[in-house]
Amino acid sequence: MTKPIRFAIVAGEKSGDILGASLIKALREHYPDAEFFGVGGPSMLELGCESLTPMDRLSVMGFVEPLGRLPELIRLKNRLEKRILEEKPVAFIGIDSPDFNLRLASKLHAQGIKTVHYVSPSVWAYRQKRIFKIKRSIDLMLTLFPFETEIYKQHDVPVACVGHPLADQISFEDNKSIYRAEFGIRDNEQVITLMPGSRGGEIKRLTATFLEAAINLLRRHSQLKFIIPYSGIEAKAQISNYLKAANIFESEQFRLVDNSHKAISVSDLVVMASGTATLEGLLLRRPMIICYKLAPITYAIGSRLLQVPFVGLPNLLAGKKVIPEYLQNDVTVNNLVAEIDSFIKQPDSFDEALGTFAEIHASLRGGASNKAAAAISKMLEI
Repeated sequence: MTKPIRFAIVAGEKSGDILGASLIKALREHYPDAEFFGVGGPSMLELGCESLTPMDRLSVMGFVEPLGRLPELIRLKNRLEKRILEEKPVAFIGIDSPDFNLRLASKLHAQGIKTVHYVSPSVWAYRQKRIFKIKRSIDLMLTLFPFETEIYKQHDVPVACVGHPLADQISFEDNKSIYRAEFGIRDNEQVITLMPGSRGGEIKRLTATFLEAAINLLRRHSQLKFIIPYSGIEAKAQISNYLKAANIFESEQFRLVDNSHKAISVSDLVVMASGTATLEGLLLRRPMIICYKLAPITYAIGSRLLQVPFVGLPNLLAGKKVIPEYLQNDVTVNNLVAEIDSFIKQPDSFDEALGTFAEIHASLRGGASNKAAAAISKMLEI
């Protein structure tokens, strides 16, 4: 009996779980009996991926924040390394979470395991010297966006730009009215979606400001409705605590929902943390305001290293500032109220940005997961 092909695969957060699940499906087109083990979330588990630990144990970001979890992360890395070296899979695929996955890849690569990293770290934006360690650690880099590939080509790192699966999954059709009907929202009502992030740190740093801005706006625009999507039970509990602290009760005016796609779709404007969700907002063609706030020490370090003019993905993809973004100390109630109030008075002010979003959407379509699987298969040549 032929031994099934096995892949080790590690995703550290919800966006990685979505990418991982789509990649697993695509790889099984090449290797129908392929098995997967490592770390994954519910979407990957549903496809039979064995996860050695809950995915949220890897969901940590920044320069300083991981230090508090360092012993646990080291133990997990060592456990994964031992298991992978014992199993000898045909390849290790690290999805995002570069600080964890590239360290693990380096150890495995040195022992002869083929290594792939899916989702480029922001090596093009800061800490560019990481490229030398990346070159020593991986056999293939899979990037989501065209602007990310140049630095890898310059350093002779095998790279393939595959696009983003979300661009394939989200159609050009606007389902705003359909989802509004589902939520019991009339077409003429104004809805603001608040997205303070999926990680605990993001929620802690942004939620109170978002809610205070919402309360201030209601004094000027009493009919506004606010939708707040959450990414899991823990995120819901954390956001609910901020609602209680602000004396806000869940109602038709403030609603928590568990589906970011629908929450963005029903909105007229989204106020959101910088991250993968901004791509979803772009693909759904919604006006947005991006906020980016880190722990003070992390920001002090990162801002000195940053070598790009924007942090928001829509602005990076457009190559110019098409939507407002506020960083660190500029994430204030007054700034958000002013931006949202301006939008309410001039909703067509985002028309140019929305046209750019449609162009970007078209450029990112084309079977991302299939391209990623094909690139991995070509690397393996088995």
